Amino acid sequence: MAMCAFCGEPDNKEREYPMKRICLIGLIAMAIGLIAGSSVRAQDSSDKPITVSFSDPSRPGTVHVGLMQGGITVKAYNGKDVVIQTKSRPSSSRTRERAPAESQGLHRLDAVSNGLRVEEENNVMTIGASMTSFMDVELQVPTKTNLKLSTLNGGDIVIEGVDGDIEVNNNNGKATLTDVAGSVVAHSLNGKVLATLKRVTAGKPMSFTSLNGDVDVTLPTDVKANVKLRTDNGDVYTDFDVQIKAGSAPVIEDTRKNGGHYRIERDRSVLGAINGGGPDFELRTMNGNVYIRKAK
Repeated sequence: MAMCAFCGEPDNKEREYPMKRICLIGLIAMAIGLIAGSSVRAQDSSDKPITVSFSDPSRPGTVHVGLMQGGITVKAYNGKDVVIQTKSRPSSSRTRERAPAESQGLHRLDAVSNGLRVEEENNVMTIGASMTSFMDVELQVPTKTNLKLSTLNGGDIVIEGVDGDIEVNNNNGKATLTDVAGSVVAHSLNGKVLATLKRVTAGKPMSFTSLNGDVDVTLPTDVKANVKLRTDNGDVYTDFDVQIKAGSAPVIEDTRKNGGHYRIERDRSVLGAINGGGPDFELRTMNGNVYIRKAK
């Protein structure tokens, strides 16, 4: 009687079709195992959450996060410490890299650590990683926390529910701030800037800017501000009653006496006041629309 080469079961007419299905599943599993065996990675214990306390939990701390590659998510919670969770991602350049001929018959061992660094001193916590690390950082922080976040490539910056002085800089990705309070300076080179503030710090200026992306900001209905709104390739929209002010004086350049040229330029920004005016708020993009909304 013929036997199946994979499972060793009789290959008779009654079992023909079921056995073919079982053998096929087994062969697929074997193939996947062989493929996976070409790259062996040890269990990355560095991706487990870690908790770091501030020197003085009775006062607001400051968290700095700077990444070369990856995204940053920060959420407020009812606690005193900072909970740090990282999720490592394979480098795109490493993924495309072909194995050298000399590695024939060998398997690759990846680094176990993701290179995370955390330092805390005098209520300032600094979080970073090696330049070659590609990972996402997720933080839980006390509601009253100041933030300074930046990333260069590979992810968005997301903040939820934090109350403090917030500074965000994303080179290639969105910056999204939801239900935050305090003061904000947010910039994205290539991405949207979306912000919803439930309260603003009185007397503090704020800025929301992008080079390539919409700027969409929602503010409390009773906010008092002088606004400077500008887009070079787009439009400005609002449901606030903005009292428009006269434009700034034109910039004049005259170097004709030295063989140069004469140039006059007016700033294309819309200048105005909300609820009688207050600190300066700038919303600006080169390529996109600007939205300034009332909170519902």
